Amino acid sequence: MPSRAQQVAADIENALLAERTPVGTSLGRRTDLMARHGVSPTVMNEALRILRDRELVIVRPGPGGGVFVASRPPQVRLGALDLWFSGSSTDPLDLFEARTHLEDALTSVALDRAGPADVRDMEWAVEEMRAAAGARAFLEANMRLHLAIARAARIPVLAGMYEAIAAIITGTLTRAELIPGHEEMYAHSIAVHGEIVAAIRDRDREALTKVMSLHRHDLVRAEDPSRSPAHP
Repeated sequence: MPSRAQQVAADIENALLAERTPVGTSLGRRTDLMARHGVSPTVMNEALRILRDRELVIVRPGPGGGVFVASRPPQVRLGALDLWFSGSSTDPLDLFEARTHLEDALTSVALDRAGPADVRDMEWAVEEMRAAAGARAFLEANMRLHLAIARAARIPVLAGMYEAIAAIITGTLTRAELIPGHEEMYAHSIAVHGEIVAAIRDRDREALTKVMSLHRHDLVRAEDPSRSPAHP
């Protein structure tokens, strides 16, 4: 269970994400934030320490001082995962959106072109997702699955683009956590990816169309679309 300070830090971070608050924006003085969130000086000091450690805010003392946005949180919510990234010239949301569109196109082609060896690679990746110990391992297994699908499509240029995007994502990922109450969504994601592989194996386009619709829906968090890598 997160502490009150962690909850306040998360609330501030979520607001920066949702509003895409520009760097340098003043969030007010420490006392303003205490009143806004209804917490004591001790709790606010700890919340600000958390945000400073993430390099999201800076605190300036004296006249004209206060709490200011130091950087925009490079964070993505991917289904049951919360992912944080180091600074990059490319917004992680843009990377995941590009990844989503490539997955849609390549999975459709893979249905016609995948051979038995390709399907085995996909099935192994689904098993790795099922056995993953933690959010990072789950994400890496997920990307191995979609890379196997991309290669099965036999379009080297697009598969190379997908692999490059996946490399940037894994190379800039600094932290991965499962969201609270993730269990049902986590199990559902594994089931959906298993159905994608089954549809490709059986060359069942109707089943693939249905399950890819579920796959896209899983990526969209309607209650917090600013953190989602896809759009309804």
